[in-house]
Amino acid sequence: MAQALIRVEQLAKEYRMGSNVVPALQGVSLEIGAGEFVAVMGPSGSGKSTFMNLLGCLDHPSGGNYWLDGEEVSKLSGDELANVRNRKLGFVFQHFNLLARTSALDNVGLPLLYSHLQHEQRAQRAVRRLQQVGLAERMDHHPAQLSGGQQQRVAIARALVNDPQLVLADEPTGALDSRTSIEIMALLQQLNREGITIVLVTHEHDVAAFAGRIINFRDGRVVQDHANTPADAAAMLKS
Repeated sequence: MAQALIRVEQLAKEYRMGSNVVPALQGVSLEIGAGEFVAVMGPSGSGKSTFMNLLGCLDHPSGGNYWLDGEEVSKLSGDELANVRNRKLGFVFQHFNLLARTSALDNVGLPLLYSHLQHEQRAQRAVRRLQQVGLAERMDHHPAQLSGGQQQRVAIARALVNDPQLVLADEPTGALDSRTSIEIMALLQQLNREGITIVLVTHEHDVAAFAGRIINFRDGRVVQDHANTPADAAAMLKS
C-alpha cells in the first residue's frame, strides 16, 4: 500500500438518546494510502456515514485515534478541525449544495474566500478546476441553467479548488440518472488516476465498481475490506 494518508485505530462513536447509548462505530482500525480510490458500503445504520463524518473532521470520535497525513486530528478543537477541513479536504455531496443565485465560477471559488489569495488568483484556480471537469463553456451559468450532471461537476470542481489531499464523496450519484452517474464516476476515476485520493460512500454496486478498494460496514464494524479487481468489478456490474 502507498504511504498512509488515513490511519484510524479503534475508532468509535456513540450517540446518546436520553438514557440510551447507541454505538454507531465500534473499534474500527484501518489505513488508506495516498492515491487510493476507496468505496465504503453497507446497509442503513451500518456506520458508513458516521465513519465518513469522522474522516471529514465533521465530528469528534467517542474513542480511538485518527491520523490524517500524519497529524493526529481526533483530539483537535472545533476551530482546529475547521482549519484541517479547509487545508486538506474536499467534499462532494448527493444534492450538490450549490448557491442558486451564484455562477458556477463563483460557486467553485467559495472555499477560497478564507484563503490568503487575491481575487484574481482565486478566479484563476476556479477556472482551472472547471476546465478540468469539462465545464469551460459553462462558467457563467447558474445552477438552474445546468443539468444535474453538470451541477455535480461544479461541485467536484469546488471540492478540488483548495488542492485537497483527500476528497470525500457522499453518495455523489444518488440524485443522478444511470448514464450521468457513469459519467461522474468516470470523472472521479480519472481524477484518482491523476493522484487524488478519493473515499466515497455508496450503496450502489455499479458505483463501487469504479473504486480500487471496497470496505463493507455492518453494525458499526468493518466486515470486509478487499481490493476491487477487474473481475470483481465485472461481477458487481452484473449483480
